[in-house]
Amino acid sequence: MGIFFQIFLEHRVWLLSGLLLGFLLVLVWAVRRRRSEIGLEELLETIGMDRVSDVLVSDGMGGEISIEHLVLTAKGLVVLDVKTITGTVFASDQIDEWTVITSTDRIAIQNPQRTLNDRITALRLLVRNVPVSGHVLFVEGVDFSKGRPKDVILPDELLVRYRKPEKTDLESIMGAFLPHWETVCAACKPTPTTGP
Repeated sequence: MGIFFQIFLEHRVWLLSGLLLGFLLVLVWAVRRRRSEIGLEELLETIGMDRVSDVLVSDGMGGEISIEHLVLTAKGLVVLDVKTITGTVFASDQIDEWTVITSTDRIAIQNPQRTLNDRITALRLLVRNVPVSGHVLFVEGVDFSKGRPKDVILPDELLVRYRKPEKTDLESIMGAFLPHWETVCAACKPTPTTGP
């Protein structure tokens, strides 16, 4: 017992500094993660009159397709597939795998545009008289210096493109879109959660 106490006393500054640094790193990570979650919630609230998240709809071929976020905006329905990846992204419309280079890793992700287009098509089958669009939304710091695929959007661009109109215009838009939105909401089922 005495030897461990002596080692602790001799190296306590280093041990305590290491513990403090570890605690600070975990705290910074938690704050950044929470900030991105809050940022997404605020972003969806800012552009949408209503929304549903993590739902299933009929794919029109006897199956179902999942939708991460569906937002009712002044320009119609917007499907959003959210990516929280940071780093440099090498991607194009034609390639099957996109590459993400982070500060520590190289990650391959499947091109999300094909699935996004399937989601848009499923919604267009549900409501034919409402515009339906979709985007792959990167909410963290990404760099598309070699070119960005057409369906990719960043938070600032999403805010500009789907800005809510003035209150008088908003009421007439809601009057036009609301019956179709109710049809979509009635067709949505919650995505099953996988429990422990």
